[in-house]
Amino acid sequence: MSACCSGPCSSSTPPPDGRYRKVLWAALFINFLMFGVELASSMAAGSVSLLADSVDFLGDAANYAVSLFVLGMAMAWRSRAAYAKGVVMGAFGLLVLARALWFGLDGHVPHAGTMGVIGFAALAANGAVAAMLYAFRHGDANMRSVWLCTRNDMIGNLAVMLAALGVFGTRAGWPDIVVASIMACLGLWAAREVMRQARAELRAQAATAGVQASSPGVQAPSTDLPVPLPAPVHIIEIRQR
Repeated sequence: MSACCSGPCSSSTPPPDGRYRKVLWAALFINFLMFGVELASSMAAGSVSLLADSVDFLGDAANYAVSLFVLGMAMAWRSRAAYAKGVVMGAFGLLVLARALWFGLDGHVPHAGTMGVIGFAALAANGAVAAMLYAFRHGDANMRSVWLCTRNDMIGNLAVMLAALGVFGTRAGWPDIVVASIMACLGLWAAREVMRQARAELRAQAATAGVQASSPGVQAPSTDLPVPLPAPVHIIEIRQR
């Protein structure tokens, strides 16, 4: 899978297809809506796996927003946007781990019914987005990666539903905690990689600006070219392997 799942995509400009942009707008709305739904439901049900899955929706919404608003801008703005995204992802990952630890020590048992219903709703939402993106699955790297990320996110929704089944069957909270902890750790890893790549891009741009300032007659290489992406770290991608 492309590393666009956890960082800026490699295309230097947004795809020109107007239909694709409309689909991205719809996907952005659905993912941001489901982020709110899962966040609120995780608090109501006392489920940390729902909270972890909501972070995945937030990350996808950020990717769609970057595709729509940032990729046509200068490289510096793209790098700053990616760094900000990594910070938010990392903060939510730490929050999930903290709540998992708290619930584990407290012996809390989440509401399995709410977990299952919301997990199914999340699966349906990702399925709808994947269906909309299906026509663009053989497009450029940006188009294909967005479709693959959405398709594979559905496996994360299935993991939440399995956690709900485990909670229902065992009458214990450990299945919820185990799934959430794995998702949170992989989310933190993704956040670190996104921030590391963004810092490398910003340093490269600063070095180029220094060369241009010291040697006005020398044309430095453009930093708007895509910087090689780190190894893919998206949670579902790792599971897929």
